[in-house]
Amino acid sequence: MRILWIKTELLHPLDKGGRIRTYQILRSLARQHHVTYLCLDDGLRASGAIELAREYAQEVVVVPFRRSAKMSFGFFADLLRNLFSALPYAIARYRSHALCDQLERLAGAADLIVCDFLMSSVNVPDGLAAAAVLFQHNVESILWQRHASVPQPPVRRGYMRLQWQRMRRYEAQQCRRFAHVVTVSASDAEIIRREYAVTSVGYVATGVDVEYFSASRPRPRDSLELVFIGSMDWMPNDDGIRWFAADIFGRIQERVAGARLVVVGRSPSPGIRELAARNRAIEVTGTVADVRPYLERAAISVVPLRVGGGTRLKIYEAMAMGVPVVSTEIGAEGLPLRNGEHLLVADTADEQVTAICGLLTDQRRADLLAANALRHVREHCSWDAVAESFLSQCPRRSGASEPSYEDQVA
Repeated sequence: MRILWIKTELLHPLDKGGRIRTYQILRSLARQHHVTYLCLDDGLRASGAIELAREYAQEVVVVPFRRSAKMSFGFFADLLRNLFSALPYAIARYRSHALCDQLERLAGAADLIVCDFLMSSVNVPDGLAAAAVLFQHNVESILWQRHASVPQPPVRRGYMRLQWQRMRRYEAQQCRRFAHVVTVSASDAEIIRREYAVTSVGYVATGVDVEYFSASRPRPRDSLELVFIGSMDWMPNDDGIRWFAADIFGRIQERVAGARLVVVGRSPSPGIRELAARNRAIEVTGTVADVRPYLERAAISVVPLRVGGGTRLKIYEAMAMGVPVVSTEIGAEGLPLRNGEHLLVADTADEQVTAICGLLTDQRRADLLAANALRHVREHCSWDAVAESFLSQCPRRSGASEPSYEDQVA
């Protein structure tokens, strides 16, 4: 089968959950099917990103694209212009007539078209020859609704509320427009079915590469280090760490002498970097080549998210490395995990302090939690199974054939 996959970016570096999920699914699909990967290229791609795309696609088509850098004059001008648009800014910023033209050119040879993330949908026209599937890594409107609900200055809250309302209208239209919607959890699928009256919707589980995320040595018994891993230019991660540092971590330090917090992830804001300047027990790394060494030395992986959607790959990665996890309910949302068996769920600051200090001072409980979680991901979280589940539910062009020998060896 010939699959045309549309996204707003190349996948390398694999430093975001959405990129990792797409990479692993595509890498599995490309072993048996011909994948054409069509994406925007803003000129900021990592060195070798196009060459590395051969790991997950036989054909790669990039469309030059320019957008204003965050916090630049052009960025604020775009925000101002967007006030007079019906589109949410997070969607409008990816509009590209050139990508739309390329999509129409390539669609005729495709048996299946996959629009990866809602942001890509702005460039997908109606009336394509092949069935088009929308791959929703989050229910975007819920993410924006949660942004609007957290404490913040009135002007920012008003802007977030406007974006949430626009996103809800746009997302509903798009979910109904595509032949099928694939989400990343049963709960997300149910929300789209119920809120948007979409009948053709399913989900794929979250996976993890248990061979790659495998500890090379036992977890250190004397570690008092908490680790948070995630892209820091994603607003839910930024918000979660600010809350954790302001309301939780200082209280942990008072109860457990020597406790440390390491924040690992690309593009931390000046406000996040300032956390390390104010508290020497906090380290903010920025981009790292490999997150595994930080997991190997950690006592606990913390996921203190108050905003978000979809599912968090970082939880399964920590579990595969044998690291106990403490998360909010939103952080663990959509994952088939049991509180107290696979991880600890703690929503308030008091609950976070109690859960984390309890694990730091009770190695037996921490070891049991980590062992249960490791067993779960090894038995249930193969990426090949996720890719097979994804493809099995996608409609395709009538008469689409199985992969030819040439496709498989291309």
